[in-house]
Amino acid sequence: MNIVPVILLGGSGTRLWPVSRKNHPKQFLNLIGEQTLLQATLSRLEGVESLDSSIVLCNEEHRFTTAEQLTEMSRELGDIILEPVGKNTAPAVAIAALRALQKHDDALLLVLPADHIIKDKEAFHNAITIATKAAMDNNLVTFGIVPTKPETGYGYIKRGKSIENLFAVEEFVEKPNLSLAESYIESGDYYWNSGMFLFKASVFLEELKQFQPKMLDYCQKALKKSAHDLDFIRLDKAEFTACPSNSIDYAVMEKTNNAVVVPLDAGWNDVGSWDALWEIEEKEKDGNVLKGDVLTHKSRDCLVKSESRLVTLIGVNDLVVVETKDAVLVASKDDVQDVKVIVEQLRADKRSEAELHREVYRPWGKYDSVDSGERFQVKRITVNPGESTSAQMHHHRAEHWIIVSGIAEITCDNKTFLCSENQSAFIPQGSKHRIANPGKLPMEMIEVQTGSYLGEDDIVRFEDQYGRSDN
Repeated sequence: MNIVPVILLGGSGTRLWPVSRKNHPKQFLNLIGEQTLLQATLSRLEGVESLDSSIVLCNEEHRFTTAEQLTEMSRELGDIILEPVGKNTAPAVAIAALRALQKHDDALLLVLPADHIIKDKEAFHNAITIATKAAMDNNLVTFGIVPTKPETGYGYIKRGKSIENLFAVEEFVEKPNLSLAESYIESGDYYWNSGMFLFKASVFLEELKQFQPKMLDYCQKALKKSAHDLDFIRLDKAEFTACPSNSIDYAVMEKTNNAVVVPLDAGWNDVGSWDALWEIEEKEKDGNVLKGDVLTHKSRDCLVKSESRLVTLIGVNDLVVVETKDAVLVASKDDVQDVKVIVEQLRADKRSEAELHREVYRPWGKYDSVDSGERFQVKRITVNPGESTSAQMHHHRAEHWIIVSGIAEITCDNKTFLCSENQSAFIPQGSKHRIANPGKLPMEMIEVQTGSYLGEDDIVRFEDQYGRSDN
């Protein structure tokens, strides 16, 4: 029986702000190594026997970033299923199970969040082998992380009777206080709840039908009425929105009599906060983790990450300092869990830094908002080879385009012409326009916007090859 990886891309990684934000969260970042967390999640499966193509579930905002990162891996794209709204993990896995049964008589689903780190690939594969045998016997398997400390930020799984190389699940328990967590560690009977699972698609759906029949019904309708859109499967919005929201644990795993847990000791980390990243990263002689252009003096046990400028530390200990193009975070390592409080304040103030980076990714490339002021804005725009922006018009602004590198095919009203390096074009206010890259290299240009209103919502879209109604 084939193993189908089911990759869940939910979550916004709030506690890793300002690097992780709603529109480009941590699963799309290369926090450790060259690959992003999403790419590393799939890469560590290489070598697993009977592995089939993946099913990835994400929201519509992240669809193009997801497809691009999977394409970069030079592997079969698999299914990318778009959730119109977030409904937690149980409906997402139900959709994946239903989709797997459309393609196979049955399949084993290996359910993995896309934002975890697992350092020991061999130990992970061994755990999958043990879990596969149990799943083939119609058990619902979860992976319990062998704890290394009394952690209050995770839920726990209490093991019951031993069954060869795994255990029956006695109970799932919520995040404990410190004294309770310490008692869990001392007993040796508890594992951290990883949120990773392995089971037959058919068995999961049978259990869901028993415990959450309404959820299953809405998921079946949402998939049946889904539409194929480019590389994506777009679930029916009305049916999926009506679906109850719940996690796998609450919906099924805590109710079933067939839950078993496989212990996993493989260097697992969910990279939920900056102090967690400091713990697992390689440190220099003073215990500092330094990324980017950073200098320190008389400073110990700090994490410093610089993206765009020199950052220096003198005479400080146990700090987290993270610099991006538009924000700087300075926090005690002991208080980094409270980063989410700052993000909540930014959202309450309707500040863009809560959701968007200065550099924003689009399906055709990206743009970097370099400067802005009253009645002007400057962007550095990159259009990828073979891609183009939508045909559009702006009511309140004109645009000046200066080509920095590559070739641009520009359409302005009824004229289409080429511009190359050091050439420019003017797009009057109210003109229908589009820019495309017909070359084999990225095209870069500087865009200067002038006008009475420069918001991203001043756009009338006439035609878009990516099927967007947004930007």
